[in-house]
Amino acid sequence: MEKILKDLERKGVDIAVFPELSLVGYCPKDLLMRYDFLKKAEMELMELVDFTKDMDMTVIVGTPRMGSSVYNSAVVFREGEIVSIYDKRVLDSAESRYFSTGDDIAVLSTPEGNIGILIRDDLWEITGPAEEYAELGIDLLIDISASAYVRGRPEFRKDVASLKAKSHGYWIVYLNAIGGVDEFVFDGASFVVDPKGEIYHELEMFEEEISIVDVDMSFSKSFKLLSSNKKIIDEDLAIPLDYIPIREKHDSFKPRTLERVKEEEQILRALMTALKDYVEMNGFSKVVVGLSGGIDSSLVASVATLALGKENVLGVLMPSMYTSRESIEDAQKLASNLGIKTYTIPITDVFNEYLNALKEPFEGKERNVAEENLQARIRGTYLMAISNKLGHLVISTGNKSEAATGYATLYGDMVGGYSLIKDLYKTDVYRVARWINEREGREIIPERVFKKPPSAELSPGQKDQDKLPPYKLLDKILTLLIDENRTPDQIVNSGFDRETVEYVLKLVKESEYKRYQAAPGPKITGRLLGVEWRYPITSKYIL
Repeated sequence: MEKILKDLERKGVDIAVFPELSLVGYCPKDLLMRYDFLKKAEMELMELVDFTKDMDMTVIVGTPRMGSSVYNSAVVFREGEIVSIYDKRVLDSAESRYFSTGDDIAVLSTPEGNIGILIRDDLWEITGPAEEYAELGIDLLIDISASAYVRGRPEFRKDVASLKAKSHGYWIVYLNAIGGVDEFVFDGASFVVDPKGEIYHELEMFEEEISIVDVDMSFSKSFKLLSSNKKIIDEDLAIPLDYIPIREKHDSFKPRTLERVKEEEQILRALMTALKDYVEMNGFSKVVVGLSGGIDSSLVASVATLALGKENVLGVLMPSMYTSRESIEDAQKLASNLGIKTYTIPITDVFNEYLNALKEPFEGKERNVAEENLQARIRGTYLMAISNKLGHLVISTGNKSEAATGYATLYGDMVGGYSLIKDLYKTDVYRVARWINEREGREIIPERVFKKPPSAELSPGQKDQDKLPPYKLLDKILTLLIDENRTPDQIVNSGFDRETVEYVLKLVKESEYKRYQAAPGPKITGRLLGVEWRYPITSKYIL
């Protein structure tokens, strides 16, 4: 951070702004319950404050702060002194575990106008701190944020900010974090909105970027004069205003607006960012993926190659006596198209050895899911052995439709250190996979993979739809249940057959224990299984 500040000062920046909790990274979770961690954060902050003692620049940094309680704070400092602190006032349910709610505002006075500070959700409240600042007649609102990507959310942020800016006649600078942290991936996509509610400047999604933006706060005053209900702040107003100087503008600055990014591209970038950061930040450099010739493993291998480079992705084909020739060909063609190294390690002989070893306890019993799951667990053992020996991270390939309904084998295809597409429904998997081919302008994922019926190929002629409703139907029901929190009656009243709905809900209920043991993966949809969907395993209540 010190290097960035030095560079910004040389470029004549007046105010350097960093995202929410940027000093420690969002979110430290239960580290926030440790005094030594909070004390370390405080020491780091004070060292940063001291670093600015000879700088003619104001800095705003997000950090946890110990006061009478623990707060999610924006600390403002310049010339080696803290000049103002704003504590976040609107906390979500997860943050309420760690932070107390702030109750003050923070207004910075400049020769051009006055600036208010918010943190993320403070801006979205219908009547909240943003409206209090409007009553004071501020000219610019700075919102530092760590808002995780969810499809549709980047557009929502801009819509709300535009409405607020136009309603109150002030500028809004929205600065969002970027990068993957465990289950969340932050998309950046920061922006500036002018007092007319129009996007003035934008930063790219999922790309680290430092942008110097000139904001003419006199435009806010002029805009307010057009409407009698818009106040210009009184210079004699009896509220604490921390004064900061402003330099001349940067003549080289050119406002920039960007075209909307296609949703499939947004999701792809989110997956790439999440995987790259998870792999690198946890000490890995390479990953291993089981290749079945199906759509899920094809997508995971493709994303991994785009994110990490072909030299860092290993594919493993593990055919059995039930694996079709087409699946083997599709997996090999995918690997060739990606340029990744592969191993082919058949499981048939080992599977037969297992059956022979289990002959006595299995005697007299018909073949069922036990033999199917045994194949998946052999494959999982192979992948984990390669991981242990080579140091590669295993990326599991299960999707949200499978995780929700339990159509996955515990200690089998669920093994791995990271579950890249765990929050993508099957229909979304197809969309993003298709987009990769369009994006790259060539066939990465073989066309046959899109057309053949999905199958785990654990028994002769097996198809996913033998046990599950068609994915287009299933995913709509699951979306209503999980992401929209609808009741069974509400789902049925939305136009779905009751028997099908009750069957799906039964599968979801019975497979809860599996999700408790699943690897982490990035949030993409409205509600992430295992983190935001936390139902009891032991419960007689039927969903």
